Amino acid sequence: MSLPACTVVLDIGKTNAKLALVDAGTRAIVEIRTTANEVLREGLYPHFDTDRLWSWIVAGLKDYAAKGRIGCISTTTHGAAVAVLGPDGLVLPILDYEYNGPDSVAEAYRPLRGAFWETLSPDLPAGLNAGRQIYWLEETFPSAFGRATAILMYPQYWVWRLTGALAAEPTSLGCHSDLWNPEAGTFSRLAEDRGWAKLIPPVTRPWETAGTIRPALAAKTGLPEDCRVVAGIHDSNASLLPHILRRKSPFTVLSTGTWLITFAIGGSMSNLDPARDCLANVDAFGRPVPSARFMAGREFERLTEGSKAEPSEADIRSVVEKSVMAMPSFAPGTGPYAFLDGHWTVDPETLTAGERVAAASLYCALVASTCMQLTSSAGPVIVEGPLSRSALFLGALAAITGRPVTARADATGTTEGAALLADGPEGAGPGAPDAAPVPPLDIDLSAYAAAWRAALD
Repeated sequence: MSLPACTVVLDIGKTNAKLALVDAGTRAIVEIRTTANEVLREGLYPHFDTDRLWSWIVAGLKDYAAKGRIGCISTTTHGAAVAVLGPDGLVLPILDYEYNGPDSVAEAYRPLRGAFWETLSPDLPAGLNAGRQIYWLEETFPSAFGRATAILMYPQYWVWRLTGALAAEPTSLGCHSDLWNPEAGTFSRLAEDRGWAKLIPPVTRPWETAGTIRPALAAKTGLPEDCRVVAGIHDSNASLLPHILRRKSPFTVLSTGTWLITFAIGGSMSNLDPARDCLANVDAFGRPVPSARFMAGREFERLTEGSKAEPSEADIRSVVEKSVMAMPSFAPGTGPYAFLDGHWTVDPETLTAGERVAAASLYCALVASTCMQLTSSAGPVIVEGPLSRSALFLGALAAITGRPVTARADATGTTEGAALLADGPEGAGPGAPDAAPVPPLDIDLSAYAAAWRAALD
């Protein structure tokens, strides 16, 4: 019996890494496996454990090769991660972007980075701007950096591990990196002036074939030697890709996980505020998209202390009627309220687990609505990722914004979008129909939302 034709998607998020086996014809997920994306604290600085991930990837590919005829591998990762390669591989570990080491060069770096309206990239803390990361690495470890022969964004690092090919593509370069001019579609003056642009491979489209897998990897895993690896894509842009291929503007996609990223298709750049974590992402076709974001997953975890409680209607009513509120921001330096210190309006120890989850869900909906306002978002709202499974978040967002909100039932938008790269946009097909919009929460949130916003004002 012949094996089914399949695509493998390697999806490395900030918290977890996933390896999915996808039916090449139907794009249904045949199997998916997950592992923690661990950060190593020892060494020069906190960095991603790429060697452990590689061992896990190779083991997964070997298992999948026995289950499907794999013709293509597509890589997608979180942003703000940079690989500096020399002749023999990494010359420096891949920095964890939450490490605050790059803040030490912030004052020297700011005059170099250019204006917001050139890069549409806000000045972010720690390593969230790839340019600041690279500058810090160059200034702090000049000998190691001097051996650099290539600079790769994170999806393309894994392309190189798989194939030996060097590639670059616009979605990762345009992800608040300071390295790209989204509207011109060229490297920024910073990248040119520092000589980094010469180390970045030629920019191609995410679905272009970067190369075929290394012969030694084919022999080790059982994958066919002609298995293609495409150039790859930034994870939130992978989630966005199916929608821009199949929907008419305007609409909004909320890609959720560690971060909630608002993509306002048909929105406006004019209200973007660089002090409030607004930016332009760059879509798979190289076009700027008004965006805003906050660390919804991280903040929700802190607000609920990891509770999995399902809030009852009584919990929700109690929170609304007593004005129990979480006030931003619980992820310092990020989001539209980056300049505020997060706090509760009541002692959270007095709340039940259900009440805490209810308040955290309303908090995420309110901050998401702020992000939508800042991007001049319009039209229906599609929610993907973990928050698409929260009925309270969805219903609250529909009630607060007065717009239709649809959840992706499979919540695998990143995997679906990355799998599309195997055939390119022409092979996207119509996709699965949307579910019906969720009903707005039947508890009146108008006074609660107004009080929350008034407290911030």
